[in-house]
Amino acid sequence: MIQVSNLCKSYGSHELFIDANFNVNARERVGLVGRNGHGKTTLLRLLLGRESADSGTVNIPRNYRLGYLEQHLNFTQPSILQEACLGLPPDQEHDAWRAEKILAGLGFAPADMQRPPAEFSGGFQVRLNLAKVLVSDPDMLLLDEPTNYLDVVSIRWLTRFLNSWKGELILITHDRGFMDSVTTHTLGIHRQRLRKIEGGTAKLYEQIASEEEIYDKTRLNDEKRRKEVELFIRRFRAKARLAGMVQSRVKTLEKKGRKEKLEKIENLEFSFNSAAFPAKVMMDVSDLSFQYGDGPRLFSDLNLTIHKDDRICIVGKNGKGKTTLLKVLAQNLAPVSGNIRTHASLQTGYFEQTNIASLDPNKTVEQELLASAEECTQQQARNIAGAMMFSGDNALKAISVLSGGEKSRVMLGKLLAAPYHLLLLDEPTNHLDMESCDSLVAAIDAFDGAVMLVTHNEMFLHTLANRLIVFDRGKQFLFEGSYHSFLNDVGWESDDPVSQTREEAEAPAAASTVDKKALRKLKAEIIQEKSRTLKPLESRMAQLEQNIEKLEGELSAVNQRLLAASSNGDGAAITDLAKQERDLQSSLETTYNKLDAVTSDFETRSDEFQTRLANL
Repeated sequence: MIQVSNLCKSYGSHELFIDANFNVNARERVGLVGRNGHGKTTLLRLLLGRESADSGTVNIPRNYRLGYLEQHLNFTQPSILQEACLGLPPDQEHDAWRAEKILAGLGFAPADMQRPPAEFSGGFQVRLNLAKVLVSDPDMLLLDEPTNYLDVVSIRWLTRFLNSWKGELILITHDRGFMDSVTTHTLGIHRQRLRKIEGGTAKLYEQIASEEEIYDKTRLNDEKRRKEVELFIRRFRAKARLAGMVQSRVKTLEKKGRKEKLEKIENLEFSFNSAAFPAKVMMDVSDLSFQYGDGPRLFSDLNLTIHKDDRICIVGKNGKGKTTLLKVLAQNLAPVSGNIRTHASLQTGYFEQTNIASLDPNKTVEQELLASAEECTQQQARNIAGAMMFSGDNALKAISVLSGGEKSRVMLGKLLAAPYHLLLLDEPTNHLDMESCDSLVAAIDAFDGAVMLVTHNEMFLHTLANRLIVFDRGKQFLFEGSYHSFLNDVGWESDDPVSQTREEAEAPAAASTVDKKALRKLKAEIIQEKSRTLKPLESRMAQLEQNIEKLEGELSAVNQRLLAASSNGDGAAITDLAKQERDLQSSLETTYNKLDAVTSDFETRSDEFQTRLANL
């Protein structure tokens, strides 16, 4: 449907792409990938005619309509629903239910429909723009980071919507899982060239890596052959009888040309700096509740134990309290009720969702990193800057000139300046490109400590989470298990098919749907009962383990003193210390027996709950 031929675009000396050629055919859904700043958004603007190419052509059929997600916020109607209806095609202008259905899928509640757009946050205003594009029913959708400001429930709804989409699509997103789930082809901008393949992102990147490996091997072989020919020319240039052979080789070199070494593309390559932790339990949370002023409770009676190897993901709809929970756990906000007990030696690193605004615009990247930890030296700051893709003089860039993605990398870099036991990360993938997101998930996975993460990226959830704090169904609860297990055992309340007709949407629910919802409710109740039952046992096991650790330390100290008394021949001390040793051994054995009993009880009850869930 769209044909792009020999397209070139640059800004001054910065070339985005050279001689770009590709087509988007009927029913193709294309994922557009490339590093930040390599021209993805510019390419969409060229297709829309909002920018002019240096050369080349873009051919679009007459009356072929493009729908583009605007980041610019400009609303004219008095309510959310009326504003969304502006996007309806002329033949559907009275079908407000279509707009209402899409608004609901994107997270707007029924009570929101008559509220003015200005009352909503910037994130929800961007969602309104997305709704206007989706209801406009264009021939092709051009979506630039549509998942920004969407929660995991809305992303799952959008995934189903796009999979049922009958037209064409070009999608830019940093969420690899989302892109691969809705696209049929991948178009990549790499080294100022564009290439399009059928299949997902992994296939494209594998192809690029393979081609560059072949190129580099060929270049090295050519260089070796060139040196051999140049040596021949130097040795025999003066010999008349070999003049013809020499000239032939000279012409061959001139004709063949030289393959240039590929310029190194910087990647985000780093690991979080962990510190050895002396215990199994880092933090114990009991009956935690919070609300702002007289507002509604965002979470109530939350109980949680964080162990030193946990990967806990906090998931759910936006505006329900996920970020607030992380702030309370970071002790930046005081809870309304409940207790947070932390180990005395716990060191916590905290990445806030909006904390790029806290960067000093007058400082350089290096200065910001130096200021993040007292023990950080200038050399360490430079090393961290390099890992965050600010190598060399780029470390001296002022914060004020950095893009949103670059500022986000600086904030990640600040977490590397000091060792931590626990990382609290609030949507750290915002402003990162796909390659940087891949590096981040690898770094989190390799971190030798605990991580609590707010994210809507389902690839992160599937890869990292071993426990979940879920905000859904008007409450929050702890789920002991992976994200895959959560989807199978509980699922999201709003995971209903998007492809219903209006009549189906308004019809009474079928008995099977009611049964399914009742089953989900029962599963959720069993999981909550499981958490309430096992929580005290977990706490008891943790306490017994701490007692054992303490007793073993005391026993070791007594043994050392007993050895010293034996060496000195101090009979009275030997008698007293021997009695202490026997008492400690007896206490230690008793505590071990208690731990065995509690552990056995925990495992038995856990198996009982698993059996109940499996039998549903």
